[in-house]
Amino acid sequence: MRQRKAALKRMTRETRIVLKLNLDGRGHAKVKTGIPFFDHMLTLFAKHATVDLTLKCKGDLEVDAHHTVEDCGLALGQAFAAALGDKMGIRRYGHGFEPELGGAKSQKPGQSGRILSARGEAYVPMDECLARCVVDFSGRPFLVWRGLDRHAFRAISAGDRHQDASSTFRFGLAREFFQAFANEARCNLHLELLYGDEPHHVVEALFKSFARAVDAARQFDPRIRGLLPSTKGKL
Repeated sequence: MRQRKAALKRMTRETRIVLKLNLDGRGHAKVKTGIPFFDHMLTLFAKHATVDLTLKCKGDLEVDAHHTVEDCGLALGQAFAAALGDKMGIRRYGHGFEPELGGAKSQKPGQSGRILSARGEAYVPMDECLARCVVDFSGRPFLVWRGLDRHAFRAISAGDRHQDASSTFRFGLAREFFQAFANEARCNLHLELLYGDEPHHVVEALFKSFARAVDAARQFDPRIRGLLPSTKGKL
């Protein structure tokens, strides 16, 4: 089985990015974007998606953080598309509960030998917040972003900037990252804040639920080894 790795460089007038990705890693990350809070989000994404990620970005932060965040999403999406390759044998969807080796045996009649696990679970709580993510590496890019309209372009006060770096990482900016990832990874990505208010908690719950959904979707399903998870014959 080939190693599912990708390495790329993305150089523009706005950002310079060097990225390495191992889809079958152990959750190790080395991230430096010039935005400490964003570094934290990408680091915890790698940890909870159980991928290895090295990402360095030098962006035009003297303008604002937009180009850096968006272009990192583009680069990560491109790396995922390259590392997934032909997608043979992957689960494809990241949601709910996925059957796999390990975990507790089903007690349903006629399924005494079936093994179930909750590794595909993509609901993530963060104190008062609860976020949900579902992903499908379908080859069709689409982002659904729900439950954050009242947060998306919230004004940032001088007090916010001084008190908490996460408050300056606007929820609308997080959306730009996920939209860029969905476009380049060519995946159907649904993210929803079910409830929550504190800025750090909201963004962290979104990134962690995204990580867990991706973790489920990129795994191999031993039942379809060497087969494509699609009736179309192409993803």
